[in-house]
Amino acid sequence: MWKFSLRRILIMIPQLFVLSVLLFVLAKMMPGDALSGMIDPNVDPERIEELRNQLGFYDPWHVQYASWVGDLLKGDLGTSFRFKMPVTELMGQRIVNSFWLSLATLILTYLIAIPLGITSGRFNDTLRDQLITGYSYVGFATPLFIFALVMLWLFGFHLQWFPTSGSVAPGSVPGTFEYVMSKLYHLLLPALSMALISTYSTIQYLRNEIVDTKQKDFILMARSKGASESRVYNRHIFRNSLLPIAAFFGYEITLLIGGSIFIENIFGYPGMGQLLLESISQRDYSVVVGTTLLFGIASILGALLSDIILSIIDPRIRIK
Repeated sequence: MWKFSLRRILIMIPQLFVLSVLLFVLAKMMPGDALSGMIDPNVDPERIEELRNQLGFYDPWHVQYASWVGDLLKGDLGTSFRFKMPVTELMGQRIVNSFWLSLATLILTYLIAIPLGITSGRFNDTLRDQLITGYSYVGFATPLFIFALVMLWLFGFHLQWFPTSGSVAPGSVPGTFEYVMSKLYHLLLPALSMALISTYSTIQYLRNEIVDTKQKDFILMARSKGASESRVYNRHIFRNSLLPIAAFFGYEITLLIGGSIFIENIFGYPGMGQLLLESISQRDYSVVVGTTLLFGIASILGALLSDIILSIIDPRIRIK
């Protein structure tokens, strides 16, 4: 187990290196720079070129990359030209909101998907199964941003059950009960919108696992010994079918990263996804690279977590 985990962690090193190189090169290939269109047009162009030279924009790419990696290892991701503050400090303000939104989405996803998947698998080929399967197909076919816009219009603007932007009500005092409830109230609709679309894969996977497990020899043996149907399902079928779902927990984190970018911008939720798109439009490359690097590292860690959980559940995949 420890050998497998160590080898899997060592594989992350070249992955992180390739990720950093790709992000840096792609950022440099983007048109313009942080000074393009962001300063007074009356400023002398020679002064602008002088600033670019001082910032190292004309240095060879490998020199710029080495300097960037050196600062990165020190915890310095540069300074945001738009917000005039360190990128690490800026990301620290937004990452908390994204964390709670992702956590709420993950909880809601499993609360919705597991009961539906169990019901669909236990009563397969029935009307209940057909309705749940139909829902999962609709979720698979519906773009997240379209569904989020409909949810925002219906429950935010039309019914006015939920706020339409922000992460907390203005004037709320941090640390108070009202502040906590306001944070929860603001993230509920975005989290629910993303969870309702994200459930289709878990539902279908769990359903197929239950249907397949019901045909296994040990299940037939348990029934032949006179075990009750509830005992067969609770102690054998459900337990064995839920284990693979736990193994894919890390990959759910990766899916949440992509979905949060759309959700946060549609709902005006001040998180990392909204910061990323705003920084791209403003050519704030330090923030773009920093946020994208954080998303990439989270995806790699999610895959690592899934591999480790899967190796615990199924020892056959461990590398000897």
